[in-house]
Amino acid sequence: MDVADYDTVIELMRATPGVSLRDADSRESTARYLARNPGLSFVAQSGSDVIGCIMCGHDGRRGYLQHLLVHPDHRRKGVGNALVERTLTALDVLGIHKSHIDVYKTNASAAAFWRRIGWALRTDIDRYSVIRGGGHNA
Repeated sequence: MDVADYDTVIELMRATPGVSLRDADSRESTARYLARNPGLSFVAQSGSDVIGCIMCGHDGRRGYLQHLLVHPDHRRKGVGNALVERTLTALDVLGIHKSHIDVYKTNASAAAFWRRIGWALRTDIDRYSVIRGGGHNA
């Protein structure tokens, strides 16, 4: 994925139930994220149409997957699995072998997907967040 895919990916995000768009999903923020994490984010295409996306970054120790999206017409065909595998393989090359993803508690289809491909729901930690700068939708 590169910033040229931005408009198509944002449209896919808007069309995907359970995904929320934030100010951090701006073109500028996405370009910065992709530049900071080269070779870790991917799009899936059918012909010239983008039908899926995954974004990924890392902190040097752990991978953090973001925005796994597959167009509803292309689900249950291996697209999501392929995107996840491609990203995890890219992290393996960097020596990063443990990764995380956040899923909204209300996104049952995403939770089912992650369980189905062998990811474990963590119950031993809580995630805390803070928003600085006054933006409520950061």
